[in-house]
Amino acid sequence: MSLRFTEEDFQSAWKELDEPQLDGGWELFTETMGVKIYRLYDKETGLYEYKVFGALNTCTAELCADVYMDLTYRKHWDEYVKELYEKDFDGQSAIYWEVKYPFPLSNRDYVYVRERRDLDVDGRKIWVILARSSPETPCAEKSGVLRVKDYKQSVAMESDGSCGTKVFMNYFDNPGGMIPTWLVNWAAKSGVPGFLRNMQKACSNYANYCQKK
Repeated sequence: MSLRFTEEDFQSAWKELDEPQLDGGWELFTETMGVKIYRLYDKETGLYEYKVFGALNTCTAELCADVYMDLTYRKHWDEYVKELYEKDFDGQSAIYWEVKYPFPLSNRDYVYVRERRDLDVDGRKIWVILARSSPETPCAEKSGVLRVKDYKQSVAMESDGSCGTKVFMNYFDNPGGMIPTWLVNWAAKSGVPGFLRNMQKACSNYANYCQKK
């Protein structure tokens, strides 16, 4: 079993579906289209960590997890992906992801590891996916692209009791360079709900995509 993530990492992610952990300075940042986004100021970097609570109303949690894990499919539906693939770097599997940034900003890229677990919690089925940057992975940096060296994300998904999915997401990344405040705020306020909306659409198209492969 991978030692990249602990049992506690997985447990703490899904528990937020039941009881959001918002003590210690978390503030409500925005609420839109049924999505609540909280943020926590990180004094060391001057950046914010985010927690997202929302729902995908028309797709099951297992389907959401499958779509979220399918890197090839994501290149079809996520317009911000420039490159995305998983490969073996000197015996260690990791994911390379280059994200398009608006001109004149440089694109950012990530090298990260992830793990999915399908949990059974007292009869409840919960899907948890954890990811974190992997600076130890020997992947050379590209000219003109800034490497994000500090990135983490956790996602927990469970049925909403009907035909949809409850979603919790916790993430932090330090994109480096000088990012305008307006872009940071846009990414959090509009980018995250937009991502969930696009993912819901991607879920509804996934069966067709798989048939055509």
